[in-house]
Amino acid sequence: MKTIKGPAVFLAQFVDSQPPFNSLDGLCKWASSLGYKGIQIPTWESFLIDLDKAAESQDYCDELKGKINSYGLEITELSTHLQGQLVAVHPAYDIMFDNFAPEALKGKPKERTQWAIETVKKAATASRRLGLNAHATFSGALLWHTAHPWPQRPAGLVEMGFEELAKRWMPILDHFDEQGVDVCYEIHPGEDLHDGDTFERFLEATGNHKRVNILYDPSHFVLQQLDYIEYIDHYHEFIKAFHVKDSEFNPTGKKGAFGGYNDWGDRAGRYRSLGDGQIDFKTIFSKLTQYGCDVWAVMEWECCIKSPEQGAREGAKFIQDHIIEATTKTFDDFAGAEIDKNQLKRILGL
Repeated sequence: MKTIKGPAVFLAQFVDSQPPFNSLDGLCKWASSLGYKGIQIPTWESFLIDLDKAAESQDYCDELKGKINSYGLEITELSTHLQGQLVAVHPAYDIMFDNFAPEALKGKPKERTQWAIETVKKAATASRRLGLNAHATFSGALLWHTAHPWPQRPAGLVEMGFEELAKRWMPILDHFDEQGVDVCYEIHPGEDLHDGDTFERFLEATGNHKRVNILYDPSHFVLQQLDYIEYIDHYHEFIKAFHVKDSEFNPTGKKGAFGGYNDWGDRAGRYRSLGDGQIDFKTIFSKLTQYGCDVWAVMEWECCIKSPEQGAREGAKFIQDHIIEATTKTFDDFAGAEIDKNQLKRILGL
């Protein structure tokens, strides 16, 4: 067993034009004051990290790490959720996902894909320079528009889709392997990797690449009505990153899992601040600890009701209260005795 590290916070949803949320120093001071011990850094925010410099310069990485450490914080992982999304975009989503791309690449899907691939690879090098062994990202999606198909999917479409997805990711995965860093895909609706079956399809398509791993976030499973506890039993060996985010599912006679095109506050499935939703975090932390998952517990705020500031204040304590100090003893050790093979034989009647 292994004690989960934390609490930590994903900075993406807290970035703002106003202090303290508009600078690395301000965010570090804020996070530390709330009791957080780690930060997950979104690499698309250039004022938090210059990914080009981080991939090229060990001095830059040492200075960045030193600044963050000076606030009593560690970097848990770098995140390329937005860039990873752009590795695989179906044309139906081109216009919307162009918002994630540099201005010069908008309207140029092929160039955008290549930029995304190279950018995620830079994050691998930067992670190694920063002494990190896990990285958070999205898989992107070529098949999501066929998740509930009408008309039915043509035979072979899903297999071809995952072959293409793996083809795009293999150079990235190989580079991560060279850097000694695991790729942790957040299993998420809207991604081709959105549950257990799709994760297994992708793993198989990559030839069981050892750098294919999971960022576990139970909130997305509640919205899918997937057993998020049993998921850990199936995939604990792949869970190398952990988002602590709550959610709830309250279906009515008018709406269910698909949400009726409603805004977040009006959907049956909604993300909530920690402790305000339906997720059994006590069992989750127990399972992850029991299986020895070496992860940071990273709070992600996406609540449709509570403010991010309150969510962050409460989140640090919530995570700290759920972290289990893994025992190194068995409760009945006091009744044990020195091993004596002759005595063992007598007990067995041999």
